[in-house]
Amino acid sequence: MSLLENAREMAGDLARLRQDLHTEPELGLHLPRTQDKVLAALDGLPLEITTGDALSSVTAVLRGGRPGPAVLLRGDMDALPVTERTGVPYSSRFPERMHACGHDLHTTMLAGAARLLADRRQDLAGDVIFMFQPGEEGWEGAKVMIDEGVLDAAGERPIAAYGLHVLSTVLPGGLFTSRGGPMLAAGDALTVTVRGKGGHGSTPHLSVDPIPAACQMVTALQTLVTREFDVFDPVVVTVGAFHAGTAGNIIPDQAVLELTVRTFSDTNRAKIQKRIIELLMDTGAAYGLTVDAAFGRGYPVTVNDPEESAFAGDVVGDLLGADRYLIAPRPITGSEDFSYVLEEVPGAFIALGACPPHLDPATAPFNHSAEAMFDDAVLPDGAAIYAGLAERRLAMAE
Repeated sequence: MSLLENAREMAGDLARLRQDLHTEPELGLHLPRTQDKVLAALDGLPLEITTGDALSSVTAVLRGGRPGPAVLLRGDMDALPVTERTGVPYSSRFPERMHACGHDLHTTMLAGAARLLADRRQDLAGDVIFMFQPGEEGWEGAKVMIDEGVLDAAGERPIAAYGLHVLSTVLPGGLFTSRGGPMLAAGDALTVTVRGKGGHGSTPHLSVDPIPAACQMVTALQTLVTREFDVFDPVVVTVGAFHAGTAGNIIPDQAVLELTVRTFSDTNRAKIQKRIIELLMDTGAAYGLTVDAAFGRGYPVTVNDPEESAFAGDVVGDLLGADRYLIAPRPITGSEDFSYVLEEVPGAFIALGACPPHLDPATAPFNHSAEAMFDDAVLPDGAAIYAGLAERRLAMAE
């Protein structure tokens, strides 16, 4: 029986696991319920299992029947602080917790891949590391797992690493996509505090008003992007929060801006951070204000190895058909901590459309939405692709 046929025989079990995970989402680095569910799903398989110290990770190593290198497969496990509004029967039992990004599908597909490959262990020409990772949503869980030794779990560094990520919109259900080079953006955060001198709204000349300066900063940031950066090496600057004042007749002492900055190259990442700070400081000085601003370093650019990305496309084509794989025409502006793995190991990050058939991918709620929905029908194919990537990459290395 083929890998895909075996995976599709598991469809019911995979859907049950995914819905169980979805019902009890957990946040951050500590996911005890999720960890227990993963350990139960792996129980009885011939795996060397370790759990994390600083986080509720699960690392499982499958030793192949023949000697060879290692390949790493990663699935993230954490949810988001979102109150679910999908109305599905297996909705989250907890307010302000939801698997709104589809990590429950990633975890399920990776557990399915472990079962598929365990059945083929004697034919594997090397080892497979299964990386079940908490804390992708802003907690740098991948970096923590790397620090705790996940890349050396099989005894030597893997020759390749692969990750899958479902999308609730944009892609039709069941379509895989990836590209060589930058796949996702670096994501950095900045909090800006513009400090002035408060006073009465009727006598603004006796105060130093931070609001006009902060407004000027918001618009100047957009001009900075369009006039100093090449559109073919994109930069995105978004001011997502602006906090100032308490009443219409009070000039506040300060205004606070919160930004996210997305880039696709190390060069532009360094340049935009430098230029933003210069612009903010100069604007503040022009208005007679002081400005506090410091970047919080976010996830790096997720960069796919071109050969590994092309290999992933071949695997999808061979297992599912050429019409199920699309070379992504451009990177995605989201960010991912799988980038830390790809800084250490060549590999590929692959997106999978999981939009339910009753929704239009062009208008369906996007990942992170309280209404984001994902189709369980993609679970067997995702598990088969995870397994096929490992199996065929090890065979290539013989």
